[in-house]
Amino acid sequence: QDKTFLGTEPIGKLLVKLAVPTVVAQLVNMLYNIVDRIYIGHMPGDGSLALTGVGVCLPLIMIISAFAALVASGGAPRASIAMGKGDHEKLLGGCFTLQVVISAILTAVMLIWSRDLLLMFGASENTIGYAADYMRIYAIGTLLVQLTLGMNAFITAQGFAKTGMLSVLIGAVANIILDPI
Repeated sequence: QDKTFLGTEPIGKLLVKLAVPTVVAQLVNMLYNIVDRIYIGHMPGDGSLALTGVGVCLPLIMIISAFAALVASGGAPRASIAMGKGDHEKLLGGCFTLQVVISAILTAVMLIWSRDLLLMFGASENTIGYAADYMRIYAIGTLLVQLTLGMNAFITAQGFAKTGMLSVLIGAVANIILDPI
């Protein structure tokens, strides 16, 4: 597709064209945890304990997101510069591989030590079961989270902010559908 508009359109117009879908994608990404909390909070019986358990998972989820941002924040601007020079495939492939490796390491860490980490972040004996269960499910999806969050910046850097937003929307809709299940 034609990407010449990245070098020819006024900065203000480009900013709106690329930033608005990116901000919408970030807001939609926040829906994941909000929708999970809505369903969990309405569980009969131990819903409030389970909700507290999920809340304790937030620091670990933020750490996972931070690793995605690490690759995205460093790689996407470099990919934009390389794209301007006409060669960005190697950089994109390297960042993708790095995301997969980081995801594998984070998945292993979360599956092995999530209980200890959750206790360190404030889970109690009453909530650790719920927190560990939620974190285990989240850990299994770490690769998908890393690739969605981390590689989305590359989609936007190529001028396809709406495509990046749609990729996040697909995940959010899938989460909303799967939550009751």
